[in-house]
Amino acid sequence: MPYHFGPYALDTGTRELRRGADLVAIEPQVFDLLVFLIENRDRVVSKGDLIAAVWGGRIVSDSTLDSRINAVRKALGDSGRKQAMVRTIPRKGFRFVGAVRQADAGKDLSFDHPAPAQKQEISFCRTADGIRLAYATVGSGPPVLKAANWLTHVEYDWESPVWTPLLQWLAQKALLVRYDGRGNGLSDRDVQSITFADFVRDFESVAEAARLDRFAILGISQGAAVAIDYVVRHPERVSKLILLGGYAQGRNKRSSAEEQEKAHTFIAMMRHGWGDEHSAFMRAFVSIFLPSGSPEQIKWFADLQRMTTSAENAVRIRLACDDIDVMPLLPHVQVPTLVLHCRHDNVVPLEQGRLLAASIPHARFVTLESENHVLLAGEPAWAKFLDEVDAFLSE
Repeated sequence: MPYHFGPYALDTGTRELRRGADLVAIEPQVFDLLVFLIENRDRVVSKGDLIAAVWGGRIVSDSTLDSRINAVRKALGDSGRKQAMVRTIPRKGFRFVGAVRQADAGKDLSFDHPAPAQKQEISFCRTADGIRLAYATVGSGPPVLKAANWLTHVEYDWESPVWTPLLQWLAQKALLVRYDGRGNGLSDRDVQSITFADFVRDFESVAEAARLDRFAILGISQGAAVAIDYVVRHPERVSKLILLGGYAQGRNKRSSAEEQEKAHTFIAMMRHGWGDEHSAFMRAFVSIFLPSGSPEQIKWFADLQRMTTSAENAVRIRLACDDIDVMPLLPHVQVPTLVLHCRHDNVVPLEQGRLLAASIPHARFVTLESENHVLLAGEPAWAKFLDEVDAFLSE
């Protein structure tokens, strides 16, 4: 049975552990220990459990067991201090805490095949106002251009336990192109202007630089509004439009005092805790995006936010998002559109997804049973999301 976690794929049939295309050297006993931890990831396993399963109940010293646990961590790029994959529970045992996707009845929840041996290529282009943008291409097939969403990093996102499952799945089905918008990631951060018009300008620049004649667009969160703006002005270049967790109106445009209060709260949390990894404000901010995320996923997402941009730029980008309003454009979208939205999304309310689908001619609306704004591999809504997108792209 194949298991996928982060950039790793473990196959119990071939007894292989791979990181992308590379085979990871691992001793047979260490491999068995890793498999047992993964297969029992829903609980803490004691030292006695491990000795019974891996050593058949033979007497094993604590130092031997500890050395094998350390070997598992080393194979996964983990450590006793980091504990991103294997966590030690003092006086109790160990637990595998990495986000695992596995095959189920012949169908993988995250990939159609084991993790692809693909390597993305990162390039740079310039916008009309002279801003240098980083963009990445990977995969083959009909092109899909992903609009930049809230804070991206084309290098780190590719290895993220939050984003990797989606990006690699898309790269198996299409030529996937994505980019870092101005002010964050590998793109220029010292920029004078950060507005919604600039977001659209960045998208147009990447479409031209990547030489995409006709392509599908994936718009997540504020990327949905960017995609809509582009589609209305260039319908001849867009084949299909996929919107996930998107909105037509930013918080300041929703005629709601509660939404405006949320906008101010978000800004306050960002200003008070952005650069501090131990900040309660930062943890609270990130947990809103991933309420069902594991502690490791939340920490990784928080660390990525801080690495991606400065507190000042994060606030500027957030303010630009809060003032988005593409409502007048929605009736003019003339390409096949799929709108997906998590029912209990705490960042963008479901009503915004309904509004998009109701206002775009002939759009199809799918509600996903999740409370996360960033959909996570392995949660119940994940398989439905993949099925819907796969069917839509194949039409």
